[in-house]
Amino acid sequence: MDELNNDFSNSISELRQTVYIIEIFKDADECIDYMTQFQNEKLFLVISGTLCHSIVPCIHDIEQLYSIYIFCGDKIRNKAWTTGWSKIKDVCVDIDAICDAVRRTARLCNLDSIEITGVSSLNQIEPSFMYTQLIKEIIFEITYDEKQAIQDLSEYAQQKCSHDRTIDEFKRSYYGLLKDCQGDYENAIEFHKQSLQIYKTALSSNHPHLATSYNNIANVYFGMGQYSKALASYELSLQITKIALPPNDPDLAITYRNIATMYRSMGEYSKALASHQQSLQIKTIALPANHPDLAKSYDSIGSVYMDMGEYSKALASHEQSLQIQKLVLPPNHPDLATSYNNIGVVHYRMGEYTKALASHQQSLQIIKAALPENHPSLATSYNNIGLVYDSMGDRSKALASYEQSLRIKKITLNSNHPNLATSYNNIGSINMDMGEYSKALESFEQSLQIQKTSLPVNHPKLATSYNNIGSAYMNMGEYSKALEFYEQSLQIQQ
Repeated sequence: MDELNNDFSNSISELRQTVYIIEIFKDADECIDYMTQFQNEKLFLVISGTLCHSIVPCIHDIEQLYSIYIFCGDKIRNKAWTTGWSKIKDVCVDIDAICDAVRRTARLCNLDSIEITGVSSLNQIEPSFMYTQLIKEIIFEITYDEKQAIQDLSEYAQQKCSHDRTIDEFKRSYYGLLKDCQGDYENAIEFHKQSLQIYKTALSSNHPHLATSYNNIANVYFGMGQYSKALASYELSLQITKIALPPNDPDLAITYRNIATMYRSMGEYSKALASHQQSLQIKTIALPANHPDLAKSYDSIGSVYMDMGEYSKALASHEQSLQIQKLVLPPNHPDLATSYNNIGVVHYRMGEYTKALASHQQSLQIIKAALPENHPSLATSYNNIGLVYDSMGDRSKALASYEQSLRIKKITLNSNHPNLATSYNNIGSINMDMGEYSKALESFEQSLQIQKTSLPVNHPKLATSYNNIGSAYMNMGEYSKALEFYEQSLQIQQ
């Protein structure tokens, strides 16, 4: 659109009635940089029909991007093209249709991961989404006094509506979301529980808002690593959802998936598998035969089978996922790269290194074609290829792949990210095998330095790093230093 004409200004004004925060980009790379800077945000993208064919393949797999809307003059032609891209929610020829589509999706966007309690009765233009954006902007502008920001927002809502109870619910629910996003889990739990108590007083015992509140509490417990408490809250959410919704409602599939994630995090793989299979069963009834969400369920099931050591079943599940994706996605879609990667990991676990290498190389080829240069998925792909070469005994190729992975991670991750420690450890291990003990020592020390910053003091990975440094010193003939680090490793293990 031409920013200088009145139609553009009117379109933006219309859109601002639905979405509070709007950013306009003329350059695709700037748009990608903007989207990837956030961690806990869900972003909507409106793109012109003339650009969608070239840009959507580059941005579709960005995690923060929740939905895409195409604004064009030829709806029929563009609608046919969009079937392979699951995040494209609508193709519209006027701004009113865009606003309606965004409004509908805003009400549903909480169903994919962290649920946010909606307040649907405040006024006729669906302000719940707009308020969510206001709160999230506070998160990224935290130099402000957060309590004052919440109060200001509450006062704004009160100017729009005089329902004190609704405003009170709003403050508690969204204050809980704010604290959760900031990592202040204790206060997040407290505010979500206060919100739950209000709903229990005001609503029937099986009202969907109660299920949402339990889900919000579970999400915070999950972030705290308290998986048993998270599981208990997810199960309470499921209990209400099963009564409030039809038996094959997609929301039930989401809740079963959340429960499966908890069981897997707790190492209870058979229960995780059962929950994922229940989720898949609902999706099979509720969705078309080759829907991309079915592929995701098969991938999840394959991952649990791999945790259980049932590699042939894991391989069958991941291949089923790949089969669906090949039917519905373009040949260079990033989700295909994920499936090839998963298949490669299973082959690697089975000791089938040639097949593993072929799958990982297919994954890498798609990632290179579909994603921006230095995308984090490239680092993962290079690392996995390095592991396969390492197991095949090709140390020089393994080292080259590990170094490629590290180069990208240093660009895309913060300096103390645990994944950097993994790369340094892998490089150190290869140098040890090649007899390059001083280089190995340097890498092991860099790995340890990061782990000391990012992990608890008695984490098992620290014991491994101390042991690796001890081995390097041992091979260099510096036995007193070797003993010192071996003892530190032993102290953690005891």
